[in-house]
Amino acid sequence: MRKLITSLLIATSCFTTSLAFAGPKVEFKTNMGNFTVEVDTDKAPKTSANFLNYVKTGFYNGTIFHRVIDGFMIQGGGFTQDLNQKPTDAPVASEAQNGLKNLTYSIAMARTSDPDSATAQFFINVKDNQGLDYPNAMGNGYTVFGKVISGNQTIDAIRKVPTMVAPTPRMGRMSDVPSKLVIIESATILK
Repeated sequence: MRKLITSLLIATSCFTTSLAFAGPKVEFKTNMGNFTVEVDTDKAPKTSANFLNYVKTGFYNGTIFHRVIDGFMIQGGGFTQDLNQKPTDAPVASEAQNGLKNLTYSIAMARTSDPDSATAQFFINVKDNQGLDYPNAMGNGYTVFGKVISGNQTIDAIRKVPTMVAPTPRMGRMSDVPSKLVIIESATILK
């Protein structure tokens, strides 16, 4: 009987582990190394579909990490190398109430002060950022839709890049811009 229970526990553990990593995976190749994120299509279905559509269309290829704040997050996926913002699809509704947290190496949608304004830009938390979780001080939170599952060393290298205030073509000036380009060379859904 004890062997049967042990066998069932092991089988259940293996099944649960495979379910925990069942979402689509996207590999990002950057000029500073590669990393892979896993997308949670169950808890963030609209956000995940939005993100995966941008990946499928090649939208992220050639964009940059344009905002880097060590001890907070790295943000990318919306600007070209000359700091022009790319045109996007319509915004996606917030799914910040999905229970996923802004923990270290989680990936979330960037947005304006409007909680339903997220389009293509995303950020990766480089520390636990509970202040970004739903509900936060403003009541909204930021939609987490996945996590980095490999390549943490690349994220750590990007977060250490020195930054500057840079002029932009249409927005005046932008803070926290890496002083050397951090380019997303490609983003690909893994089979």
